[in-house]
Amino acid sequence: MTIPSLLALVAGLYLIILVRYLVVAGASSLLLHWMQPGRPRPIPARRGDRRRDVRLSLQSGLVFAVTGALLLAAQAGGHTRLYAEPLRYGWWYLGLSYLLVLVLQDAYFYGLHRLCHRRWLYRWCHQGHHHSRRPTPWTSFAFDPAEAVLQALFLVVVVLMLPLHTITLLAILTTMTIWAVVNHLGLERLPIAFPHHWLGRWFIGPAHHAIHHQRHDRHFGLYFTFWDKLLGSEDPGFAATWCVDRSGCAVVLPDSRGGAGYVDETLRAPSL
Repeated sequence: MTIPSLLALVAGLYLIILVRYLVVAGASSLLLHWMQPGRPRPIPARRGDRRRDVRLSLQSGLVFAVTGALLLAAQAGGHTRLYAEPLRYGWWYLGLSYLLVLVLQDAYFYGLHRLCHRRWLYRWCHQGHHHSRRPTPWTSFAFDPAEAVLQALFLVVVVLMLPLHTITLLAILTTMTIWAVVNHLGLERLPIAFPHHWLGRWFIGPAHHAIHHQRHDRHFGLYFTFWDKLLGSEDPGFAATWCVDRSGCAVVLPDSRGGAGYVDETLRAPSL
């Protein structure tokens, strides 16, 4: 592949990534504001947070576009394990490989995320993502460039080592995009019973991840809660001590010492 062809591929992928980000994050933001109009509006982010999140996301998108272009060039040269014939490994392998990559990605993300919170890495690798203490859909891909490279590295290794159908890879990327946006919805539209539901105990949602944006030593996972449970980084009071008054307001998130973390009196819990 020639340099001009590679640059054109980067530009095309960047446009796709940019449109995907703007559509998914923008649509999610609109839904947060216009769903259930009788309920209070979400508390707005601090001034400048959204602009900073979008700027970092655009930088991250460029990193992902360059990575994707290099992978496609490697695929054209026969250097990846991507394949197009669905029956090469059987239909069953499509689902198995999808689930396997999600589990591996979750483990990688947990380890990388926790490492990025080490003081010697945090300032240049992860601080940008945490400028927003109240996450919004625009925060979902707001990574510092160094972290974006480390995030992209996982899929590079996977497609070089693990046979994956192209549709499976697209399904993984779609799942990652949607899950990242959902995790950054904040608490305003979360059913208050979700942390007590079996899904809320094992799958990460916006309330689980919102705690991480308030207390940086808790909740490092991406899809599943079991790494936080296994390695002691889940807030011990996450599900047990959520409380709601009779009007459905005042969600209390306890800190790891048993005291109140923060109280958001504007939240109202919808029923399941």
